[in-house]
Amino acid sequence: MSASITDKEQRELVENASPSPSAEDGNVTHRNEKGEITHIDPALARRVHDPEVRKAIERKLLWKLDTRLMPTVIVIFILNYIDRNNVSTARLSGLQQDLGLSDVQYESCIAILYSSYITFQTPSNLFLNYVSKPSLYIPIMVILWGLVSLLTGVTKNFTGIALCRVAIGIPEAAFYPGTIYLLSRWYTKKELAFRSAWLYCGLIISNAFGALMAAGILSNLEGKLGVRGWRWLFYIEGAITMAVGFLAMLSLPDYPYNTWWLTTEEKIVAQQRLSEDAGEADQDSSGDTAWKGFKMAITDPKVLVFMFMTFVQLLGLSFVNFFPTLTQTLGYSTTVTLLLCAPPWAYAFIVCITNARHSDWVQERFWHITWPWMGVLVGYIIAMSTQVTAARYIALFLMAAGYAGFALTLVWVSNSFPRPPVKRAAAIGLVNGFGNLGNLVGSYVWDAKFSPIYRQSMGVGVVGLVLAIGCACIIRILLKRMNKNLERLEEVMDAAGVDTADRDMDRLRATAEIEGIALDEAAAMKIGFRYLL
Repeated sequence: MSASITDKEQRELVENASPSPSAEDGNVTHRNEKGEITHIDPALARRVHDPEVRKAIERKLLWKLDTRLMPTVIVIFILNYIDRNNVSTARLSGLQQDLGLSDVQYESCIAILYSSYITFQTPSNLFLNYVSKPSLYIPIMVILWGLVSLLTGVTKNFTGIALCRVAIGIPEAAFYPGTIYLLSRWYTKKELAFRSAWLYCGLIISNAFGALMAAGILSNLEGKLGVRGWRWLFYIEGAITMAVGFLAMLSLPDYPYNTWWLTTEEKIVAQQRLSEDAGEADQDSSGDTAWKGFKMAITDPKVLVFMFMTFVQLLGLSFVNFFPTLTQTLGYSTTVTLLLCAPPWAYAFIVCITNARHSDWVQERFWHITWPWMGVLVGYIIAMSTQVTAARYIALFLMAAGYAGFALTLVWVSNSFPRPPVKRAAAIGLVNGFGNLGNLVGSYVWDAKFSPIYRQSMGVGVVGLVLAIGCACIIRILLKRMNKNLERLEEVMDAAGVDTADRDMDRLRATAEIEGIALDEAAAMKIGFRYLL
C-alpha cells in the first residue's frame, strides 16, 4: 500500500535518512535481468557516476538503440500500413469486381478491420507492460498479421475477405501503440518526439514506397501462373512481412534491465536516464496492476480529451485509406496514379521529420501538432473549390503533410502521463484505440457517390480537424494549469524550507533504491519537472 505523508513527516524522513550511497561505499544498485534490485561492483559504480564516462556510455547506448531498435520498427511500420491498405490498392486492379463486392461491402471491408484493431489495443498495451519480452511479443504479432495478409490473396468472396480483415486487426493492434510505449521506456522526453516521428514516417514511406511496389507487382505479375495481380500483391507483401517478423526477434530490445545486447553499465545508465527525466523510477509499484492502470487512465480527464481529439483528428485525416482513389480523380491510368501517390508522401516525410526535430529542440507540442492540421484544412478548401488538376494535386501534398501532427499525438500523451508506466501504457492504448474509431467512421465518409470532388467528405474532414484543434487547446490549458500548480507548490516549499511535497512513499523508496541515492535526493529529482505544452 502506498502512503502519503505530511510536510513535517517528510522533513523528519529527510533528516533521519541515511547518507547518500556513493560509488566509494559500493552501495549502488540497479535492476537486473530478472527485474530484481541488486548491488553492483564498486568499480563499475564509479564509472557510471563519472560525468565524462556517463556521457560516453549514454552516446553508445543511444547509438545502439538508433541503429537496432529504430530501423526495425520503421521497417515494420512500413509493412504494417502496406498490409493494412493493400485492399485500397488492390481495388484499382479489380479486387472489387473479382470478389463481387458492392460499394457498401467494399467500404465495410475497410471499416471492419477497426472493430478488432480498436478493441485489442488497450489490452495489448497492458499485456506488453506486464511481459518482460517485447522482443518476442511484437515480432510474433508481426508474423501473424503477415500470415493473414498472405491468406487474403486466396479469398473468393465478401465473407472471406471480411474475416481476413477482422483477423489482421488483432495482431496489428499490438504494434503502433506498443512501439510508442516501448520507445517511452528507452528515450527521454527530449528525444522521444524525433524518434517517434521517424517511426511514424513508416506510414508515410509506406504510402509512397507501397504505391511504387504495388505498381510494379500489378503491372508485371498480372495473370502470371493464372493468378490476378492483386492476389500476387497480398502473397508477396505478406511473405515479406513474415520474414521481417522473424528477423525482428534478433534486433528489438526488451526493457532497460533485461536487454541481452546491452552491457551492464549501459543498462544502468538507461534506467538512470529515465528516472532523471521524470523525477522517479520508471517502474510500477507492487500495487500497480493492469486493472489499476486502466482505471487511473480512464478516470483522468486529460485522457478522455486526448481520446476524443484523436478520434476527430483521424476522422479528419481518414482520406489516407482512399489516397489512391483520390489521386485517380486526377484522370490518369492506374500505373501513373500509383506513381503520383509517391511525391505527396515524400513531402510529408520531410515535414514530419523537420517538425518533430524542432518540437524536441524547443520542447513544445501544441503548435507542432496543430499547424499541420491547419495545412490540411487549406488543402480541403482548395480541393473543394476547384477541379483544376494542378491545384488538386497541390491539395494532396497539404493533406498528406497533415500526418506530421498525428505523428506527435501519442508522444504528447506519453509526455503527459509519465508515471506510473502501467497508466502510461493504458493511456496510449486508450487514446490510439478509441481514436481509430475516426478511421472506422471515415471509411464510410469517402463514398464513391461523392466523387470526383468528394466535397461532402472533405466537409466532414474540416469539422473533424477544427474540433481536434479545439481539444488540443483544452489539453494545453489543463497542462499549463498543472505546471502553474507545480511552480506554486515549489514556491511554498522553498519558503517553508521543505525539499519536496507529499509523495507516494512506495515510489520514492523505489527510486532511491534503484538509483542508489538517499531519499532526499530521490525526492529532489521531482523538483523542476514540467509537462510539455
